[in-house]
Amino acid sequence: MKRIAVIDCGTNTFNLIIIELQDDKKIKKLFNTRLSVKLGESAINQGFIAEAPFNRGLAALESYNEYLGQFDVEEVQAFATSAIREAKNGNDFVEAVKERTGISVEVIQGDREAELIYKGVREAVKMQDSNTLIMDIGGGSTEFIIANKNELLWKQSYKVGTARLLELYKQADPIREEDIAHINQHLQKEFHSLFEAVAKYQPSELVGASGAFDSIVEMIHGELGGEAITANKTEYAIDFNQHTSISTKVIQSTLDERKKIKGLIAIRFDMIVVSCLMVDFVLNSFQLNKMRLSTYSLKEGALAEYISNLKDI
Repeated sequence: MKRIAVIDCGTNTFNLIIIELQDDKKIKKLFNTRLSVKLGESAINQGFIAEAPFNRGLAALESYNEYLGQFDVEEVQAFATSAIREAKNGNDFVEAVKERTGISVEVIQGDREAELIYKGVREAVKMQDSNTLIMDIGGGSTEFIIANKNELLWKQSYKVGTARLLELYKQADPIREEDIAHINQHLQKEFHSLFEAVAKYQPSELVGASGAFDSIVEMIHGELGGEAITANKTEYAIDFNQHTSISTKVIQSTLDERKKIKGLIAIRFDMIVVSCLMVDFVLNSFQLNKMRLSTYSLKEGALAEYISNLKDI
């Protein structure tokens, strides 16, 4: 039996999962946590990591390193995504992490990020014969994948994320109609190749990978009595009417009102408005008639790939 950790150094949050790989290649989850780091705060669109988020990121990985010791982890895979790969001082951050903790962080490109997300979603969600559009909303980038149960058909990472949008469009509280219009125009422009891919492959549903989609399901549970997310289930249907109700509530809310929404965690208070706008844009643009949540994403995809490679040896 071997203990393995995967760390996903995202733009908004750093995620850690520690598992024990059993002799039959099954996995036993030992520990799972996330920390709000907000690496993109104040400077993401200028292409560097500001001092305060730089130090928050280091502190997060130092705390994760303590967990690695406590759980006797033998192998660590750490991935860095949009904020670090796009930053002029991204390599400085990677080097500082190595010096402080001994953890080697691999900076991955958007195409690779999308591939790992797909592998994670495939482990969590029962894919169909028909095509599915997978969406993973990050702080620095958003990944889209079109796939079915047999193959991955198309994937792309867009330099559009909640942290970038919040910095580009300094919204009022609550957000104004003109801000919403500007964001939708921006998404229409940035996602032009997505429209081409959807027209070609005709996906019939949207699967949201963790993050903001977790929050949508948790708010539907807290506010409307929908199904709660539990540790032993990885796929959830999202009712369209309930999503519309929650999304409308979020978009019309002030920050103080969002803090009172049941099921919405603190690290999403500021980003959830833009996330809901992005989800609604995709649903409305492509007239998708079904939506599901995958609680698995990049880090679970990395684990699935690791185990698959072991079987191939």
